[in-house]
Amino acid sequence: MRRSVAVRLSALLATGALAAATGLAVSTSTASAATGGVTGYATQNGGTTGGAGGQTVRATTGTAIHQALCSRASSSTPIVIQVEGTINHGNTAKVSGSSCNTAAGVIELKQISNVTIVGVGSGAVFDQLGIHIRESSNIIIQNVTVRNVKKSGSPTSNGGDAIGMESGVRNVWVDHATLEASGGESEGYDGLFDMKDNTQYVTLSYSILRNSGRGGLIGSSESDRSNGYVTFHHNLYQNIDSRAPLLRGGIAHVYNNHYKSLNESGINSRAGARAKVDNNYFEDSKDVLGTFYTSEAGYWQVSGNIFDNVTWSSRSGDNNPAGPNPTSNTSVSIPYAYTLDAANCVPGVVSQTAGANKGLKVSDGSCTPQNPDPTDPDPTDPDPDPTDPDPTDPPTGTNLSLGAGADGSSKADGTSYGNVRDGNLSTYWSPSGSTGSVSVKWGSATTVSKANIRLGSGSGTIGSYRVLNHDTGAVLASGSGSGVIGFAPTSLKKITLEITSANGTPRIAEFETYAS
Repeated sequence: MRRSVAVRLSALLATGALAAATGLAVSTSTASAATGGVTGYATQNGGTTGGAGGQTVRATTGTAIHQALCSRASSSTPIVIQVEGTINHGNTAKVSGSSCNTAAGVIELKQISNVTIVGVGSGAVFDQLGIHIRESSNIIIQNVTVRNVKKSGSPTSNGGDAIGMESGVRNVWVDHATLEASGGESEGYDGLFDMKDNTQYVTLSYSILRNSGRGGLIGSSESDRSNGYVTFHHNLYQNIDSRAPLLRGGIAHVYNNHYKSLNESGINSRAGARAKVDNNYFEDSKDVLGTFYTSEAGYWQVSGNIFDNVTWSSRSGDNNPAGPNPTSNTSVSIPYAYTLDAANCVPGVVSQTAGANKGLKVSDGSCTPQNPDPTDPDPTDPDPDPTDPDPTDPPTGTNLSLGAGADGSSKADGTSYGNVRDGNLSTYWSPSGSTGSVSVKWGSATTVSKANIRLGSGSGTIGSYRVLNHDTGAVLASGSGSGVIGFAPTSLKKITLEITSANGTPRIAEFETYAS
């Protein structure tokens, strides 16, 4: 944000007016978007970074999300919006501004770019209210639940899609999301994940799509073939009638997904679409791959899939299943690197990683869920010093925080940022709520490889945290609790402790930093 905008928001927050009206809290810290885990086609066309490097705000209402978008300096100013709580029609109003184009009753991401929406704390639930992306680019949506969005009846929103994209959308990553309905079209529900009218370079990863008549589509009609370059991996499709997904034109890469109880059809490649279908596990389902409900054929390249209790209908008319023994009828070249889990372990891996509030666990192809931090903007950064037998060993040398500067997000009354680097355990900084951030900073680059978080008397416990290189936004370490935190030696001018969840209000007495 430009200073004038930040000052205006700070003044409103100081009076409590903005927070009370919208549920928006503004942090003076920056944080990188959750980009390190981006895979698939969202890595192409320049990549997908969302709001990396931008202002971080916390929102507890839909109106607050819109307010955050509208308070930016421009429609392309990067922003990370951390969402906690239930977002619904009652708390989602239209907000106007030169950097946004919002609407009531739907999260409207229209004619904007460089935005991350990420669920934090106890979770983010978009209840009967969808997320609509139009004429936008470089969007990340992570760790959220979107449920029971209807296209008819009451309430209505977003054409019935849980997440819908249309009209020239580019580079979207949806990750660790739970998208669910409570029925099919006859009950008023439409698609869970739809892309239309020239939407390209999208990845859907580690997500759950369930209990819906329609999983999602690429292309709104047989003539809408301008969409494509979409990757679906490590997702669970469960109790879906059809469209898992439906592909019209374009290219899709579908790998390491678990399909369970597809009731009518699954991957429906038609109208010239080409799908590369690798190492998926199809279970207790019908017609999981083919061209259905049209005479305009689509194509597929298949390898390594497991078909467990899958039934296939006979071919006739516009019903052309790929089974019972699917074989490739096209070849698809994939431009990015990826690692496949073996198909036989996909159900286990997906059950432990897919969906919101799963700790952002991922797989590295070893069939064992991993806990890397997908918010790291550069996953090639070195891990904590491998020569250190235990990065949590007590640090040695001088506490570099003593005499340094300090700042942070909003603070509780009677506390000070400077208290975290004064060497006095009886003074402390607390966030104004249960979460927030505090930083230690120097006038010149300083090498740090360990931090020691020391809590004051009567402190709440830290549920989860991230330690950031504030200069670049890179995540140095993440975890829970307090004490010594080790990471690779890093030269920086500012280091930030970001508390993302807590039990009670933490009291950070000292944020010590050490070279070793």
